[in-house]
Amino acid sequence: MSETVIKVENLYKEYKLGVISHGTLYKDMQSWWAKIRGKEDPNSLISTHHGEDAEKTSFLALNDVSFEIKAGDRVGIIGKNGAGKSTLLKILSRITSPTRGSVTIHGKVGSLLEVGTGFHQELTGRENIFLNGSILGMNKREISRKMDEIIDFAGIEKHIDTPVKRYSSGMMVRLGFAVAAHLDTDILIADEVLAVGDAEFQRKALAKMGDLSTGEGRTVLFVSHNMGAVERLCNIGLILHNGVLIDKSDDIKYSIKKYLNVGQEDTTKLSYEWINNGQVPNNQWFKPISFFITDDNMNILKDTHSNDKDLWINIKGIIKENDSAFCIGYALYSEDNALLYWSYQTDVPQAEWPKFKLGEFHLRSKIPKRFLNEGTYRVEFICSLHCRQWILDPEVNAPAIFFEINGGLSDSPYLFNKRPGVLSPIHAWEIVSEDQ
Repeated sequence: MSETVIKVENLYKEYKLGVISHGTLYKDMQSWWAKIRGKEDPNSLISTHHGEDAEKTSFLALNDVSFEIKAGDRVGIIGKNGAGKSTLLKILSRITSPTRGSVTIHGKVGSLLEVGTGFHQELTGRENIFLNGSILGMNKREISRKMDEIIDFAGIEKHIDTPVKRYSSGMMVRLGFAVAAHLDTDILIADEVLAVGDAEFQRKALAKMGDLSTGEGRTVLFVSHNMGAVERLCNIGLILHNGVLIDKSDDIKYSIKKYLNVGQEDTTKLSYEWINNGQVPNNQWFKPISFFITDDNMNILKDTHSNDKDLWINIKGIIKENDSAFCIGYALYSEDNALLYWSYQTDVPQAEWPKFKLGEFHLRSKIPKRFLNEGTYRVEFICSLHCRQWILDPEVNAPAIFFEINGGLSDSPYLFNKRPGVLSPIHAWEIVSEDQ
């Protein structure tokens, strides 16, 4: 049986809302005197009393979280923004301490939480490798032995003797991950910071974390909004929601599917329409109004859909400022959370792009009949300024709706049940004459 390397028991982390300084020396001294006597701060916006007022002046980033992790586990910690993922990793990395509860860790921990974490900006990349290794308890000889391997993996040979303050965020991430992955740690913790790297480096980093776990028996804790990456790397899922651990599963696919349904009143209920009630952060270009699925007659779906009829993805919004880079569309996922494709209004030749004007618009796109297989599908409303900025980021803050395909696969007497696979297109076949 694998050894338990991380044990978390009844973990709480409370952050208080208020001010650090009151603006005058007199009030600061008054607050300090109250604190050393164990009294309530007379100048604080924060009440030390529990009850209704406590919710207004503090919040629990982690609320009674308990779990165990075995050696060699690859753990995906998933949840929406503000769920408590980064707070948990900071406690496990001993960057911050819990308000209550206990954390027991057996082994050395290597962390990559934010760009530049643990780096001294005035030191070179090479010097920072020695610094990080020393912090982890390694001697100079051990670090030197790993040096070439770390530099090669990071791919920044030309800049290794340059102060890291001159590094780009991508270079910083490359070096930070290379150090954390190659030094002798028992537990590797990686936050969403890997998203800063390019696609090639992300694949390389995920492969390395997989090798560390399966080949060297190290434990990996991975936080990401990219569910595809989580599914490829991890075998165990932890789901956090509003600071509460709502599920731990040895089936990562189950964890991802459950996470995607968090917040649904009934996870079996399909939702064919999303209306913006203020969930989307304000931006200067575009205000989403609604996102919904209709049939050919512009009726919003109310039940499962037959595959012999077209579907329409509809988007309503308000253009506040025109930008030539504006892209709007959707991402389609299978019930196993496999990304099937993205679709944007800019996918066709530029002369055929819909012409947006300032003000309200209604845009729609067809999913043709007899294209998808039977099953449940998730559609995310995505929007960006091409190669510049996400407005609605897939699997991060993109609103989602769901629909189900059932029946109508084909007129053939042989094709009336669901086949293996996600798609079920109907393609015509013909005999090729030998005379041709």
